[in-house]
Amino acid sequence: MAITDQLNALGIQIPPVPAALAAYIPSKRSGNLVFTSGQLPLVAGKLRKIGKVGKEVTLEEAKEEAKQCLLNALSALLLQISSLDQIKSVVKIGVYVASDENFTEQHLVANGASELVGQIFGENGKHARFAIGVSSLPLNASVELEMTVEVE
Repeated sequence: MAITDQLNALGIQIPPVPAALAAYIPSKRSGNLVFTSGQLPLVAGKLRKIGKVGKEVTLEEAKEEAKQCLLNALSALLLQISSLDQIKSVVKIGVYVASDENFTEQHLVANGASELVGQIFGENGKHARFAIGVSSLPLNASVELEMTVEVE
């Protein structure tokens, strides 16, 4: 099934690529790899949730924010390729979680993005990953995500 068809079946629309917030570009291609810059869970240029996970943001809310980060990353990838169908493999996803000092479930936050990648890309979505807690993120976001994909 084409990725576009899979997205439609899941009721997902890829948002417009969020504008870069500083001196960088949203994505860059090198050979058959495309790397995204860190993507925040922006929707129409705004964050839905702010603060640290485990304090102002719940685990379930953070998982949803990770999904939005992933959709924004897919949008950034489309600056380098003409279609998501060109993605042969999701190579790696990195998830940064602004965490309260006692929050230790960053891996579960990252599952929000990883599980969605699996739903969209199937076997080609199996990826390496890291999920780490950080003291803060730009704009007081709760989650930030970067990804690397292999393309045709």
